[in-house]
Parts: sequence; structure tokens; C-alpha cells
Amino acid sequence: MTVDTCIPEGTSELDPLQRAGAVALIEDGFDSVGAVEGPDGVEVGLLDTIVAVHPGGALLKVIVNAPALEFAEDSVQVLVDELLERTELLADWTIERCEVELHQDLARESLAAADGPDAPPDDPAVRKARHTGIPAPEDTDGRDDGEAKSAAVRGTMLALAGELRSFPPTMFGAAGDEHEERSYGDDESAALAAGALVYASAVLVDELFEDVHVLTQEDATVAECEGPLWHLERLPDRYALQYDARFARRFLVTVIALTTRFTDGSFQRLGCVAEELALRFLLSEATTTLELHELLDDRVSAALVTFAGHLYEDSDHEWLYDGSTDGIDDVRAGVPGGGVPRSFASWFTPFDADGHPYPSTTGEPEGAAP
Repeated sequence: MTVDTCIPEGTSELDPLQRAGAVALIEDGFDSVGAVEGPDGVEVGLLDTIVAVHPGGALLKVIVNAPALEFAEDSVQVLVDELLERTELLADWTIERCEVELHQDLARESLAAADGPDAPPDDPAVRKARHTGIPAPEDTDGRDDGEAKSAAVRGTMLALAGELRSFPPTMFGAAGDEHEERSYGDDESAALAAGALVYASAVLVDELFEDVHVLTQEDATVAECEGPLWHLERLPDRYALQYDARFARRFLVTVIALTTRFTDGSFQRLGCVAEELALRFLLSEATTTLELHELLDDRVSAALVTFAGHLYEDSDHEWLYDGSTDGIDDVRAGVPGGGVPRSFASWFTPFDADGHPYPSTTGEPEGAAP
């Protein structure tokens, strides 16, 4: 289950200390529950939870064992409602979304036992393509359905472009004045690029939730993990042994906070190395989604490149992927022009002295966080 909760409308955004407190309150609430009584007295087991708090609320993954999807949805809705209501500091929060998703392990087990043409492919990459909606290349009979799907996604992305409130169309290379009304006019390429970022934000967050769950279940780092990961394997290899579940949760919160600022109009600049990497992931997800639905052409690609050029003040974070600097950590020597250090310990530290670091999602003091 994915549950999206929001702070009361008109209230100030949560600061880092409040976000850390909200994480602790929500996790404590879940820890006090072993099972939930669903409709008709059916018991629904609470297996695991993942909590990610951002300035405007919290995204929750609640994994339950229920005999039917309806029982899962009703039970989790009631559980989160009661948790918020009995927690004084969260009593005014609201639930904006509560959706059922199959647990990936159980879904794999069920599908693996299936026979016939609908059985899932063995290749994880092909399964990922299916998950994102692209028809198999050899499926000529499904070409019309694929075209219809692409047209539907295109329409959705164009409609979502206006949700990227922090950026005028000129950030994507569209003609006009950045202070004019935010209209993409006839520049469909810029609108597709903007809408793809909003569309990809939800996909990226959901897939990072799954990555967090896999690392938590295996109690492993990315380097040690045997299960499939959507994104965390694409972080710089040199620190793979340090990307554990705690780090993954913190990175997830960073992605949620960054994309929230993109859409609520409050974004000013990238605030730390983790946000630079988060944007890298978001751009990659947007590009992949556009490619999968055959919507990426040279003009849309150029619009995304233009957008990235406006947001990245330098390319220092790219040196984290440079194998020739392996073994060099908290130094400036490896960065052209003596740029800012990119040590692992500094990833969540603000570039500005008056900025706020992202809090640990586990309730530890900031000094204990990576």
C-alpha cells in the first residue's frame, strides 16, 4: 500500500527537526501494531512499513498480508487514520492517497507459477520494461495498443507540464520572457520535457521505495545486495559498501523533498550533493520513460539538457563517477578549479552555510548520519 499524507493546508512547511520528529512518531505508531482488524473481522497482518517525511507531509509504504485487495485498502486506510488521530502533533494531517500495490516478492512468486503467454519474462530488464508499460519489441499484434498507450502518456505529460511551478518554460529553451505567464504555447517539446519530469517523479519515488525495502529485508548494502534494485546501483560505485537501508531512506527523503519543491514553486537551487545526484536520477528516469513510449526526439532531449544546464551550477558531482579518482575522498584536488569537496560524509551537507541538512530518517543525531 502507498499512502500519501499531507500537513494541513495553509500551515508552514516542516523544518528538518519537525520532519525527524514526524518520522519517529509515525514509526512508533506502526511499531505498536502487529495486525489490523479488517472488514467482517478479518485479520490483516502488518509486515513492514517505510516512512519518508518531506516538507509537505509523508509518503508511507505499508506492506500487509491480506486475503483480498479490498481488505488491504480498507484496513490500511483505517490504520493510518487512527495513527494520525491519536498522535496529537499529527492529528490535523490528511490522507490524500491510499493505493493498493502487490508486494513484489509475492507477485513474482504468483506470476512465476503461471503458465501461458502472460507469464513474466525471466530477464529483470525485460520485466522492468513491461512494468513501465512498453510493449515487447517482437509483439507486432500489440502495436496498435502500444501507439494508443504512447498517445495516452503523451497527453498525460502535456497536462502535467504546468505542475512544474518552480520553472518557466524558458528553462526548457522555450521562447518568451521568464516573467510572462507560464504557458508553453506551441512549444510541445518543452512541455513534454517538463511533463516528463513530473511524471517521472512519481515513478522514481515508488521505485526507490522498493529499493529501500529490498535493502531493509536483506540487511545489506548495495554492494552486498542479491535482490533486484531499480536505481541505487547507479550511485557512484566507490561507496557501494556504504549504501545501506538507512542511507537509502535518507536519499529517498531527499528525492521527495526536491521534487516537492519543483512542483510547489519554492525551488531556488540545488542544495547539496545528494540533491545533485537526485536530479541526475530524475533526468534519467524522465528520459527512459520518454524513450519507452517513443516520445523522445532531438528537441525534447535538447529541452531536458537545457533544463539541466540551468540547474547544475557546475559538473563537480560527475567526478564521483570518475574511476581515476578512486581512493580520493575529501579533497578538492581532483575537481577542476578546486571545486567543493564531494566526500561521502558531505553529501547531505548544505552548500550554503545557512542551509538545513537533511535529517536522518532513523532518529539518530545528525552527526551519526552519513
